[in-house]
Amino acid sequence: MQVIGLCRFSYPAEGGFQVEHGSIEERMAYLYAAPRMEERLRHFECVCLPGLRAQTDPDFTFLILVGDAMPARWRDRLESLLDGFPQARIVARQPGPHRQVCQEVLNAARDTDRPCLQFRHDDDDAVAVDFVARLRKAAIDCAPLLRDHRLVGLDWNRGFIARPDERGLCAEETVTPYWGVAQALAVQPGVAQTILNFAHDRINRFMPTVTFTDRAMYVRGHNDHNDSRQKRHVKPVELPRLDPEGEALFRDLFAIDADHVRRIFGAG
Repeated sequence: MQVIGLCRFSYPAEGGFQVEHGSIEERMAYLYAAPRMEERLRHFECVCLPGLRAQTDPDFTFLILVGDAMPARWRDRLESLLDGFPQARIVARQPGPHRQVCQEVLNAARDTDRPCLQFRHDDDDAVAVDFVARLRKAAIDCAPLLRDHRLVGLDWNRGFIARPDERGLCAEETVTPYWGVAQALAVQPGVAQTILNFAHDRINRFMPTVTFTDRAMYVRGHNDHNDSRQKRHVKPVELPRLDPEGEALFRDLFAIDADHVRRIFGAG
């Protein structure tokens, strides 16, 4: 079964952000500001990419949606981080309606005559190194459900919230359903709707869903440039620092190397 992931990397969509801007130009100025982009690239390198590169089942496609006006300095940095990752492909699009553009990009990458497993992925989040393998197994285990419904949600709700910094990683385990990371959609052949057509925390209103809680499957990144943290009155989250045992767990489960984090985030 075809597996496709989609990551929106600072794509200046119309809609799709919790914090609104007065114009597309204002949104692009915010998205491409140097402090923000430096942070997004650090998280992408240290948190997002390692687990995807290390998937035990490498048969998947990972699409990175960017704006066609992304400054060359950032586009070049992004491309360099994807070197040696054959499953990844950058897709550049003009600004447009968020759900429509994401739907077009996902459907252009799939064989619509075949069923498809789709997952959304933020540039500061991570999935376990066996996420794709477990996703395929879930589809097999739930075959009668997938056969009888156009769309079925698959959600792994146990994971970690984590903040990387120059000293390593602060993290805490959490069980949070429908958080949008380690979440997938099984789509029948010929169905045009995609995982980005639905708010991640509301998919159970529109389709049957199956949740898995047996083991940590994700890392939800926590940083100052999270879209959800740009509003007023957002309280800080205090996270304990990982000890050597916790760092080893992150290496084993997510291929996130705390020494690599320290090097990248300590470089200024």
